Amino acid sequence: MTSTTPVRRGEARRAELENGVVRLILSEGFAQLTLDDVAARLHCSKRTLYTLAGSKEQLVRAAVVRFFRFATERVERAVAADGLSPAARITAYLNAVAAELAVASPRFFDDLASFAPAAEVYERNTRAAARRIGELIDRGVREGAFRDAHAGFVADLVAAQMVRIQQRAVAASTGLSDSEAYAELAALVTAGLSHPA
Repeated sequence: MTSTTPVRRGEARRAELENGVVRLILSEGFAQLTLDDVAARLHCSKRTLYTLAGSKEQLVRAAVVRFFRFATERVERAVAADGLSPAARITAYLNAVAAELAVASPRFFDDLASFAPAAEVYERNTRAAARRIGELIDRGVREGAFRDAHAGFVADLVAAQMVRIQQRAVAASTGLSDSEAYAELAALVTAGLSHPA
């Protein structure tokens, strides 16, 4: 047995707990959860949770950062698939975002909006998504697949609609599910970027 085995077990347990916190807050939100609740649900002690973060607020923020980090990696893998056209890349990106966010409950988004440290993480990721859409549009323009559009403006519109979808405003006003809304958004964006007939 090597001396690194206990370290690896410790790292695996830490990752398991961090992922457990993410799953818990995505499904139930976090405003009403106490550290005692989290510890009981994850079958660990409060002391163990304090090895992850110094307070509930820090634990929540770390979990939100972790969720968005891994979600972003999976979204980027969807866009990196071989043979995608520029329009298909944008559709793949928005569909992948929809799939990642589908696991989060409305309660999670409500709590996120009312907790500034986590809301800041969410806003930063939405801005990053807008930049990424802009890059995908610029690439499509350079490849000749899209008309010469102002990528920043289109990306800003997409980001604003992504926020409305995630805040459940689109579902309330249209009855569309999040995945249906993202599909409509992708269709509108790619149609709007097409060369005029």
